[in-house]
Amino acid sequence: MQTQATMWQIARRPRWIGALVLALAIAGGFAALGQWQLSRSFESAAPSEVLTEDVVALDTVSTPQQPVPSSVIGQRVTVDASFVPGDYVVLSDRLNDLDSAPGYWVVGHAVAADGASIAVALGWAQTEQEAIDAAAALERNAPDGTISGRYLPSESPQESDFEAGKRSALAVSELVNLWAQAPAGVYGGYLVADAAASGLQQIDSPRPLSEVPLNLLNVFYAIEWIVFAGFAVFLWYRLVRDTWEEEGEALRDAELAAGSAPAPVE
Repeated sequence: MQTQATMWQIARRPRWIGALVLALAIAGGFAALGQWQLSRSFESAAPSEVLTEDVVALDTVSTPQQPVPSSVIGQRVTVDASFVPGDYVVLSDRLNDLDSAPGYWVVGHAVAADGASIAVALGWAQTEQEAIDAAAALERNAPDGTISGRYLPSESPQESDFEAGKRSALAVSELVNLWAQAPAGVYGGYLVADAAASGLQQIDSPRPLSEVPLNLLNVFYAIEWIVFAGFAVFLWYRLVRDTWEEEGEALRDAELAAGSAPAPVE
């Protein structure tokens, strides 16, 4: 009595061994494409390198009366400017580093050579009196000339607690209303001076961290290629099983015709 071949016996036939090699080659190609797409998800999402530590002129990276471009946030810049007397402001609740208690900033109103105004944070003080004394000294001896520092976007005025009589946010839109001299134009950001004014400590202003978002479209494509790789092997298994089932059906039909049907062996 003829017996049905097992799936393992069918799989070892030269035809299906060749098909398995082809399926594995195709799966390997799909897997390589998936790996490439996954690496591309990081490469294409990585921001282009922004050389924030290269000092450039302020007017080459920002324009008065315009928002601060995201590409220049944290850029170190220089500007030739002079300070306006009477426009120094003390801001409270300013942290200088993670280890210090909240202190005070002294912020001045500088006018660049092109006539545009910019707010400049000139230094940090531990106490309010130290900040007030430093502001008074700046009235007598303003640090006019070339100012260098890190350029940052304006903060929201809503961060200040006006009901408690505190002004803590360096909001350019708010400072414009406090300055005695109406500006011809104003930069949308402010400058954290590299060198602290007399009686103040230098404000800690580290280089901004660049985040690398994940490109989800490339991740999706990578998953697709991996699925295709698995499907190539599954297709080979399905074809072998189909052959095993067809041979079993043919054998049972023959045995039924002869009067007996063997039990399938898998």
